[in-house]
Amino acid sequence: MIIHDIQDGEAMLSGSPMNAHVKMVHEALSCAAGEAIVVSLRKRGLNGELYKRDPKVESLIGELMVLSRDELIARAAIKKLSDPGYVPSECLVYFIRATRYDNNEGWFERLYRILMERVLRSVPRSLSSDGKTESLTRCVVRDKVFSRFVEMLSADRASYVDKLDYFEVRFDGAVASLRRDAQEQAWRDENRSQPLEYDEESGELTAEVETAAGAYDPFAPPNFDDPVYRSRLDAAIEALPPEQIRIIHMLKEGFPIDSKEPDVMTISKALGRSEKTIRTYRDKAIAALRSALADGEQQ
Repeated sequence: MIIHDIQDGEAMLSGSPMNAHVKMVHEALSCAAGEAIVVSLRKRGLNGELYKRDPKVESLIGELMVLSRDELIARAAIKKLSDPGYVPSECLVYFIRATRYDNNEGWFERLYRILMERVLRSVPRSLSSDGKTESLTRCVVRDKVFSRFVEMLSADRASYVDKLDYFEVRFDGAVASLRRDAQEQAWRDENRSQPLEYDEESGELTAEVETAAGAYDPFAPPNFDDPVYRSRLDAAIEALPPEQIRIIHMLKEGFPIDSKEPDVMTISKALGRSEKTIRTYRDKAIAALRSALADGEQQ
């Protein structure tokens, strides 16, 4: 299975594809045999030299590789940088990229949730400087950063994306670079964009929207098991407003809307909006998806 995965995702590399293929097979099989071999990065700097992780990060990755998955998750869940067991984000990026070799979606999802929480914590909240009002630009920037990172991570599971190497070298710097790009794009688009619909005073939905949303779950089986249905659902989600897309995506990944536990990452915290507003957008999105999918069935 390991060899098959590498053939699909790694064989068509530039340079010497066969040598790269053999190298990756050897490294993957060595790791499977219990040897803590840390795979080298591939991206080269302007001087032609390969990117290199911090020696402490490289050493820690080797130490973490011998842990069980439950032990690694427990370490990764530590949030205090001062805690001796804290795992740097550079290490998490390494391990989540390595999941391409075993096709274990459950393991990928466990790492993904922790890593995405860290990405969101690295991006400024959407509240303006007064701490009371929401900045549309900041909301857009958070969404763009999140989406771009998810896009690169998803592509890396199919074929090595060397742009992610920087995240293993200096995670905070890489996120900051994404943030700068997103800010420039958001500022260019700001004059051409309309503010998101948001009722600051009530946030109430109409009776029609509430009825349409109901208890409908677009990700519930057996519908979600049908590839045709999933394709239509993806298209319907992409047609939603940006913030509704983000809420639906985070709901799918299992993030709660709100929580009484201060350390739990919630959708409300991630997007910098109140629980009531998140539920309003969620219900509007669900109602729109239900309507879109019902229209598709009638065609």
